[in-house]
Amino acid sequence: MAELTALESLLEMGFPKGRAEKALALTGNQGIEAAMDWLMEHEDDPDVDEPLATPLGHVLGREPTPSEQGPGSAVGEGKPVLTEEERQEQTKRMLELVAQKQREREEREEREALERERQRRRQGQELTAARQRLQEDEMRRAAEERRREKAEELEARQRVREKIERDKAERAKKYGGNVGSQPSPPATEPGPVPSSPSREPPTKREYDQCRIQVRLPDGTSLTQTFRAREQLAAVRLYVELHRGEELGGAQDPVQLLSGFPRRAFSEADMERPLQELGLVPSAVLIVAKKCPG
Repeated sequence: MAELTALESLLEMGFPKGRAEKALALTGNQGIEAAMDWLMEHEDDPDVDEPLATPLGHVLGREPTPSEQGPGSAVGEGKPVLTEEERQEQTKRMLELVAQKQREREEREEREALERERQRRRQGQELTAARQRLQEDEMRRAAEERRREKAEELEARQRVREKIERDKAERAKKYGGNVGSQPSPPATEPGPVPSSPSREPPTKREYDQCRIQVRLPDGTSLTQTFRAREQLAAVRLYVELHRGEELGGAQDPVQLLSGFPRRAFSEADMERPLQELGLVPSAVLIVAKKCPG
């Protein structure tokens, strides 16, 4: 059975003549499959229908025109004529080949889409893991800072206790070493009994901890114990980490108010210790959403 040329086969399948000639020329006239691959790959190019600047000739897979053949040559000489049945059979084979190429292209695009989706999910997981590691590092640093401050506070307390013990020992050595030699006040002398040198005037009790109750806008409350020297910002951070979603989550800052007397704490107050703000040994605070400035 006679075969159609590559150009005729492409035209039978419905491809425009200029586009078919261009595909054959750019693929080096390597056959209809190579030309079809080029056509399917570049069908969406904006310049796909622009003609080539060079003459096509035999390279395009078509028969030369009479002017190209020269004088004395007969057009179609030696070329078998296809019957209608042969032409339909060959066109059917070409259409099947086009359908196969189209399926291969769709499968390739589907694989590429799946690979892009896998990469997107992998990048999302890596980003989530990085955020989690960052949050864990921040929490670990905060815990280490708390432990360091607590150790410093315990060390300061120990130094105070040691100084008190040394003072007591010195007073005992000075006044208690020879009790009999110390003159005792006359029993009949009226007036108040002089205080012992070892006695100290009563001092105001110092609290090193503060119990804070925080009332949320939904009626619930949070209770936590803080150190008296901690800043008010620690209370706000605790609230932002433990409040519920109804308050806007951790991205919505809040403002702290004192119950009585009524007072709204400013950003400058956040840097002040709880004992300086009069919140020791216990206090009740109210949380309100912070208005955008």
